[in-house]
Amino acid sequence: MSLIFYNTASRRKEEFRPLEEGKVGMYVCGVTVYDLCHIGHARSAIVFDVLVRYLRAKGFNVTYVRNFTDVDDKIIKKANELGKDTTWVAEYYIKAFYEDMEQIGVLKADVEPRATEHIGGMIEMVQTLLAKGYAYVEGGDVYFSVEKFEDYGRLSGRKLEDMQAGSRIAVDERKRHPMDFALWKAAKPGEPQWDSPWGPGRPGWHIECSVMSNHYLGATFDIHGGGRDLLFPHHENERAQSIAANGGRFANFWIHNGFVTVESEKMSKSLGNFITIRDALAEYHPEVLRLFLLSKHYRSPVDFSEKAVGAIQSGLVRIYRTLERMEEAIGPGPTAESMVSHALLEGSNPSPFLARFEEVMDDDLNTAGAVGLMFEKVREINKLLDSFGTGTGEKQEMLRVEREDLLRAGAILGLLQRTPKRFFEELPQKMVDIDPSEIQRLIAQRAEARAKKDWATADKIRDQLKAKGVVLEDGPEGTTWRLDV
Repeated sequence: MSLIFYNTASRRKEEFRPLEEGKVGMYVCGVTVYDLCHIGHARSAIVFDVLVRYLRAKGFNVTYVRNFTDVDDKIIKKANELGKDTTWVAEYYIKAFYEDMEQIGVLKADVEPRATEHIGGMIEMVQTLLAKGYAYVEGGDVYFSVEKFEDYGRLSGRKLEDMQAGSRIAVDERKRHPMDFALWKAAKPGEPQWDSPWGPGRPGWHIECSVMSNHYLGATFDIHGGGRDLLFPHHENERAQSIAANGGRFANFWIHNGFVTVESEKMSKSLGNFITIRDALAEYHPEVLRLFLLSKHYRSPVDFSEKAVGAIQSGLVRIYRTLERMEEAIGPGPTAESMVSHALLEGSNPSPFLARFEEVMDDDLNTAGAVGLMFEKVREINKLLDSFGTGTGEKQEMLRVEREDLLRAGAILGLLQRTPKRFFEELPQKMVDIDPSEIQRLIAQRAEARAKKDWATADKIRDQLKAKGVVLEDGPEGTTWRLDV
């Protein structure tokens, strides 16, 4: 099967073919560094981290660029609130970003430029747009004229005549059209500023990504990514000014991840449901958070709730308990962290599991399907362990192969990075005391009791598990369990 991605620009799945065989250039919009990262940032970072890991596992040479916005209205506001300068604010939150990303297993990008490092390139691009007639000067400000770019709105699927100013676009009577956006902003007292042909000022928000992606990847590159919230106006404006200035297509593929809600509500500080990565990690193991955010397809919304995360937490415990059982049967093995990520498929005859894993991931980076395959594999391994007995040499080798396959898949998803011992040391004690095999045994006893209409025994088993913090949920496909978190 070919590698397929959903392309936001075409609104359909397309076969992925890089501009240069064997190489991929990818730009992903990073964070504006004025506050701690929240779980929405975590989802985007993890999705594109897995995309890079998978492309490399497929044998591609990937150049991954992810920027920092370190000059912005919000950074200026934060600096004023703290009585610090904007450089101090940016440095503080960039450091916090790296700390959070390391916790959730997100690798650094190959290039991580800051907007303030490319001011000269931004001024040059504004000059190009003025010379080509796509921009105009009003006082010390410079605006992009959306009416001059005939293709404006194509990426987001909007018609110019139907558009209204977005939440990050100030309505300004000096604009020739309400949707025109700032390329350069005249300096205000106390704000960071740079000299330009239009007077001292600073760049608009959108132009930084156009300049940095062009600088590191060229006028046209393979993949541009980011959260769904960036599609309009940010990515629409990026695309328009980039093509207007440099020609080409800008990005061949646009990939956007879906939103994260909290208990079915949009996350916001005003609602009191704003969850930073640090808030989440105070309650859950980092791999639990990562697995939860990968358990839905990246384009789908994901709802963060105690029940949903608790179910994922229980599943991850089962996987690590299985790895622990394998250690007892055949001795310690590697972790996913130590696996060679590019060796997804070895030789011409990959294992059926890895071949299926690749097939699922090839279909628009279907991590939800890949996670499901891993849980299926764990069930198969546990059956093999149940029949292991004294263990022949053939069975031992079979278990080694099964473990390696599971860890190889884990390496691509950024999971199973720890030894079982370390994982259980990091878990809350109530999780460590849970024995999934014992729970499954009791669930089977309860199912037998229910079949015999022995409701008293069934209820007793349910209460027994509830006392241990285990919640049973009966469904059409049987009974599942989760921890009461």
